[in-house]
Amino acid sequence: MHIYLVGGAVRDKLLGRPEGDRDYVVTGARPEDLLALGYQPVGRDFPVFLHPRTGEEYALARTERKSGRGYHGFVFQADPAVTLEQDLARRDLSINAIAEDEHGTLIDPYGGVRDIEARVLRHVSAAFVEDPVRLLRVARFAARFAPLGFTVADETMALLRQMVAEGEVDHLVPERVWAETRKALAEAQPSAFLRVLRGCGALCVLYPEVDALYGVPQRAEFHPEIDTGVHVEMVLDAAAAIAPGDDLVGFCALTHDLGKALTPAAEWPRHIGHEQLGVAPLRALAARLRVPAEHAALAELVCREHLNVHRALELRPATVLKLLAALDALRRPERLEPFLAACLADQRGRLGHEHDGYPQAAYLRRARDAAATVTAAPFVAQGLQGPAIGAAMERARIGAIAEMKQCNI
Repeated sequence: MHIYLVGGAVRDKLLGRPEGDRDYVVTGARPEDLLALGYQPVGRDFPVFLHPRTGEEYALARTERKSGRGYHGFVFQADPAVTLEQDLARRDLSINAIAEDEHGTLIDPYGGVRDIEARVLRHVSAAFVEDPVRLLRVARFAARFAPLGFTVADETMALLRQMVAEGEVDHLVPERVWAETRKALAEAQPSAFLRVLRGCGALCVLYPEVDALYGVPQRAEFHPEIDTGVHVEMVLDAAAAIAPGDDLVGFCALTHDLGKALTPAAEWPRHIGHEQLGVAPLRALAARLRVPAEHAALAELVCREHLNVHRALELRPATVLKLLAALDALRRPERLEPFLAACLADQRGRLGHEHDGYPQAAYLRRARDAAATVTAAPFVAQGLQGPAIGAAMERARIGAIAEMKQCNI
């Protein structure tokens, strides 16, 4: 029996990145061998075990054979005869197909070290096309490693296009698409995720509402980048910088301008009312991919209200209170920060505006705090009842916001 560290832990060590989960492959062993050593079985489709002390995953070396459509259509073989090289051959990218033995010696049969040095994402074998999830994983790894200079190999992009053309992507279930997309939105450069998907033709299949934004012009005086799709890429990367690792802010950034794709071409480059137009495609996208309710709800608020946030310093106190009420920010103050982060990302996701200040955010925080000082108790003490209490509180909150604004002019 031999044990090897494999996958992401080896890759990240070579890249000088913090190591995440450590996964191991075991060759020359049977399930009963690991059970006798106290390992706990967890794999349903193939033998995976948890180490009795560390809880780390140990999988028996295995091969896989395509038996149907989609990513469930595989038959696995795991027995003592399967070699490490055979196990590594079934992995997606060469940089993920490197192993390390107990002495620290690297086993790299598919050139992963070379591709790390060359900053290339390259598939291991032609079997790559058999699993459509790999297309999403390549796009996600592009989002993670683009800041390090990684690009997708031409031959790998050709395989991605082949997978789309042959309909493999059509067999991805919504939960898996969302799971990979959510991870990509939390990476350092999510725009690379969109570019890879668009480059292979998968974006129009998986996210047609986003794909439709490319080629739609905006007013150059406000958007020097002009193309709405490019703007969304820039907003995604701004969101990743403002709220690192926050896929909620990332999803809001991804969907905030979907309405611009619905503007009649005769009205370009103006997009009057795109905030409201964007709600329907956002809801359709969220329902289709079964996006979590809070992601969908906050994204809809950003879609509808981001222009009001940009104009916050010009709004009447009553309108500011209405905005805070729409966000439910008085009862749920934790919603305010991701909402503002997404709006700030929209402000900065424009050519030449990457470092803009955003006093609107501080103003809305102060407005929320001022409104929150108003409680029902004084009005109850005055003898008010029912709707009269709510009306009095609303007037008082508008007054508190007005006073705050006057004091900060």
